[in-house]
Amino acid sequence: MRIIIAGAGEVGTHLAKMLATENHEILIIDPEEERLRPIESSMDVLTIHGSSTSVNLLENALRKKTDLFIAVTHSEDTNITSCMLAKNLGARKTIARIDNLEYLETENESFFRKMGVDSLIYPELIAAREVLMLLHETGSTDFMEFSGKKLALYVQKLDEKAPIINRTLEEISREFGTDKYRTVAIRRNNVTIIPKPEEYFRAGDTVYVISLKDAVDEILETSGSESFEAQNIMIVGGSRIGKHIAYYMQRSCSVKLIDTNKEKCEALSEILENTLIINGDCRDIEMLSREGIGMMDCFIAVTGNSETNILSCLLAKKMGVKKTIAEVENTEYIHLAENIGIDTIINKKISAASRIFRHTTNPNVTQVKYLTGADAEVIEFTVPPKARITKGSLRGIDFPEGAIVGGGTRDNVPFIATADTMIKSGDCVVVFSLPDAFDKVSKFFI
Repeated sequence: MRIIIAGAGEVGTHLAKMLATENHEILIIDPEEERLRPIESSMDVLTIHGSSTSVNLLENALRKKTDLFIAVTHSEDTNITSCMLAKNLGARKTIARIDNLEYLETENESFFRKMGVDSLIYPELIAAREVLMLLHETGSTDFMEFSGKKLALYVQKLDEKAPIINRTLEEISREFGTDKYRTVAIRRNNVTIIPKPEEYFRAGDTVYVISLKDAVDEILETSGSESFEAQNIMIVGGSRIGKHIAYYMQRSCSVKLIDTNKEKCEALSEILENTLIINGDCRDIEMLSREGIGMMDCFIAVTGNSETNILSCLLAKKMGVKKTIAEVENTEYIHLAENIGIDTIINKKISAASRIFRHTTNPNVTQVKYLTGADAEVIEFTVPPKARITKGSLRGIDFPEGAIVGGGTRDNVPFIATADTMIKSGDCVVVFSLPDAFDKVSKFFI
């Protein structure tokens, strides 16, 4: 595909990095030359210095057939205008990053399509929804649903007390009967591996499991994790992410939101009627103690400053909070944050890039999740007629080494895959893949 990205900020740069490994022709437009220099020196992409709302610039850029135009600058107006112009100048499909929730309402979709914007992406809302799912699945450090919520990805970190420590996948399968879930990957010492049956579980491993929805209790039992109901929540940061989380959780939970900006607190108090808004500094231990941090079930740090979020979550953990979630936008800090005890890391640019990424892949891809902290993707495919994956059992079709089929649905009935599973046309299949295997995996679904 030929893809043009308008905006060399965090989302645009991360997206370009993901796409550069997929043999696409990529062109990045940005008005600030200093943003383009590191991209030119580190990635195999073309760059154009200038405004993505310039008709002359876009005419030249779109002279060659362009499959996808993605506008992810920090300006919503620039993104929408760029997409409108690009569509009228020949781009086949356009995607715009926005920050107005009203634009995502169903009745506005056709309006934007008529204007030339095919799809809208709101990174902060995507990240907030990930947090909301985690607040309902408190026993998991990451979570995603597939196949109409019939399958789910659960991610858990094993400590020394986990019942499966120093035992192999094969032993666990024999003892517990794992026909309702399958371990598809293990991350150990910051390396992600697709495990063989003889692979041992070790303390400190992060384990990725594809599961039927009714197998949650079994997964928690084998991993030694506990699920609990999040009733008391403290949010640090009145950002768009924090506001969205508070807005939805205040209906069923006791929510406190802390921010250092007095004007922002006053504005939030008008919107969040059932949330206690506190003007304060999350580094103030006395203030946190006074507000009952030790009684909190979940502590969520989304200030927009990675260092502040990491440190405040560590403090919350030390003061007795059951689950901590930190927004970490500096990707260099992600592994550090996970390794020092923070339960869950969210990164809005990775989340947004994953949502956009599915528009650039095999047309039979229905969902993609690029995993924060793991160099891997979880992809949901719809199996077309005569696809290579239908030519035999998973054991017999020479499926790529760096990938594994976790499960799927057939006629809306979920199943967990084994080496002897036969995939059929029309199945919806969930695959865990390392980056260097993705191209090979994709060929099994065309």
